[in-house]
Amino acid sequence: MVYSYSYRRQVPGFPSLVTQQHEIHLLAREHSLTIDKEVVEYATKNLQLEDRTGFEEFLASMKEGNTVIVSDLAILSDRAEELIKVINCMLTHNIDLWIASNGMCINRETSMVEIFPLLNTLREEGKEKSTNIGRPKGSKSTSKFDIYHGKIINLLSEGMSVSAISRELEVSRSSLKDYIESRNIKELAESMGHVISSEHVERGLDNIVLICPFEEASKHNQMKA
Repeated sequence: MVYSYSYRRQVPGFPSLVTQQHEIHLLAREHSLTIDKEVVEYATKNLQLEDRTGFEEFLASMKEGNTVIVSDLAILSDRAEELIKVINCMLTHNIDLWIASNGMCINRETSMVEIFPLLNTLREEGKEKSTNIGRPKGSKSTSKFDIYHGKIINLLSEGMSVSAISRELEVSRSSLKDYIESRNIKELAESMGHVISSEHVERGLDNIVLICPFEEASKHNQMKA
């Protein structure tokens, strides 16, 4: 089936999921685009493309004629070299890539002259970031709660309180609360809940694809056990 995807990504330093969603929906209304599925990628640090296995699987699942909408091109990757790979992958699959920030659609008919300025901007921004020394701002260390990450998001999006979740997981409420706040998990859960309740309530969670490295790691560990 041919789908139109809204793709959002939350990592430190990126616009919030709510901001991304707002810009995407404005573009969709302006160009009469239908959004069939919401894709949300979440991580506590800016992973390299080779470590974003869930995102790579999403790209590989693309079918000819699909549409992907992002608020800004850098959301896919803020590394120019990676972005070239992502765009090439989408063009290979004959995907329409809409960018809300400039109302641009990248597809096989797009001239590289139009794309180069976007890539050059990312390269310049990358050079500025490379001059920073020390731990990247906003990055988080691993936590014992990471294995519950996907479950915590689902329970919060269903309206369960932090206290109830702590009892469900049999963990300290205060520690869980700190984890949720440090990772901005409540915002992610609220964003997902908004999508479910407003536009696609008849399909429930079926229209939301959550890409989470912690959940993938948890599944891998369970298979090894």
